[in-house]
Amino acid sequence: MQILYLALGLVAGLFSGFFGIGGGIILIPSLLYFFGMTQHQAQGTTLAIMLPPVFFFAVWKYYSSGHVNVPVAIFASVGLTVGAYLGANMVMGVPDIMLKRIFGCLLILVGIKMVFFR
Repeated sequence: MQILYLALGLVAGLFSGFFGIGGGIILIPSLLYFFGMTQHQAQGTTLAIMLPPVFFFAVWKYYSSGHVNVPVAIFASVGLTVGAYLGANMVMGVPDIMLKRIFGCLLILVGIKMVFFR
């Protein structure tokens, strides 16, 4: 089973490095449908998976290439920290099926916006 987790991480890492995505598009659906996790488990596990590699490798590559606006990153990360804490507390009361549907709708809306609108 570990080899499947490694393969999943590799695919998610490729998408993350190439497009700046990976968690919501690759990891969460894969953990749900291939590994049988609940939506809550998939989201929590994805956050844990992404923290070290995104911080240490992807960010460093973008930073060293001059593609990180440091002041924006610092201030937005403070907001992200507070928002992530609040969101994680709020989501615990949401039923799994509702969370899965909300997540799916969000992916659809973002996809439509990116394909059809500027």
